[in-house]
Amino acid sequence: MEVVAVIGASSDSSRYAYKAMEMLKEYGHQTIPVHPREEEVLGQKVVHNLGELTGQKIDTITVYVNPAISDKYEKDLLAVHPKRVIFNPGAENPRLEKALTAEGIEVENACTLVLLRTSQF
Repeated sequence: MEVVAVIGASSDSSRYAYKAMEMLKEYGHQTIPVHPREEEVLGQKVVHNLGELTGQKIDTITVYVNPAISDKYEKDLLAVHPKRVIFNPGAENPRLEKALTAEGIEVENACTLVLLRTSQF
């Protein structure tokens, strides 16, 4: 079971980040919702600042926010140092990808939902 943080987690069931949280749980992964304003997503308490996870084992961080927002997470992403970061469609950030890769963090531009459904997660 992987520990997966979801940046941009949402309590709105029409959002892909919500669907990812549901599907990650369905596939047996431990999820950590990350959002600055949400309080709870799918019954889980939301982490408001990714930096709160520094020192915890995080296997994957899946990103559902645009590059202007994900740029603000750079310092904390590097501090948390997950094994992998997935930039979902619309969240691609080549500058941040380069910074993560330089620190030995695997980066994927892919859809978390598709990766799960096709056993490539």
